[in-house]
Order: sequence, then structure tokens, then C-alpha cells
Amino acid sequence: MTPRLLVDADACPVRDEILRVAGRLGFAVVFVSNGSRPMRPPEAPFARIVVVAEGADAADDWIAGEAGAADICLTNDIPLAARCLERGAACLSFRGHPWTPANIGSALAGRELARHLREMGQGGGQAPMGKADRSRFLVALDTAAQALRRRLS
Repeated sequence: MTPRLLVDADACPVRDEILRVAGRLGFAVVFVSNGSRPMRPPEAPFARIVVVAEGADAADDWIAGEAGAADICLTNDIPLAARCLERGAACLSFRGHPWTPANIGSALAGRELARHLREMGQGGGQAPMGKADRSRFLVALDTAAQALRRRLS
């Protein structure tokens, strides 16, 4: 069974990093998009793009439906990460934060609190991705991928 990286691609800022790790470790990559943003096809034989029907959760639904024990879901979408964890997949944010069964509940609660604060006109968004974020993501993805390979062998 070839391990896969399932990527919530519409807002993915670490595409090149994903391809680099996947190519080195022999993972398949599936970039899933609702087609709202143009995406150039990956120049790697182990990567493909799946374009789902337009809709707010169509890409999330496809990823969650596919996710399993041989996959790592890459997303900043906390509810999507929760759905993938329920199906046995590992999950990472694009900043390298691992979503786990132990921390996903508090992440969902924090997301709801942040939404409420934004509705009240308080709070802001995330800072732009920096070099340290990309580096942290690479280390976390490599660590998660190596752990998955060990578990599958």
C-alpha cells in the first residue's frame, strides 16, 4: 500500500515542500481543489490533481471520504482534520502543527471562539507564512511521513 498525502489544495502555501518530501520518501500526492483557483499540474509522476464540484465543502468531503490509515491529510481546516482523524489518517497544518485525537477537540473549540470574536469585530487572521513556518512544516511532514512508513511496514 503506497502511503499518500491528501492536500487541501485551494489554500495550500507549501506545495513545493510537499512535493519535495513525497518524492524523497516515495509517497503519492493528491492535491484536491474545487477549481476556484487555477492550479498548474504537478511536474511529478507521483502527484495528481483532483478537481471536485464547486462548493464550500466539496474538496473537504472528497478528502474526508478518501482518508484512511495510510494517509496524511495536509490542511489548515480544523473540522476537516477532525474528520480525517476519525478515519485513521494523520493530519498536519500547513505550519507544521500536528492535529491529533488528543488536541483536535480544543482546536475546534478555539476555532469557534475565534469565529465569535471576529463576528464581534475583535481579533484578526493569521500572519503570513514565513521561512520559519516553512521549515517547521518540512520537519513536521518528514517526521509524520517517516512514522507512517514505519507503521505500514
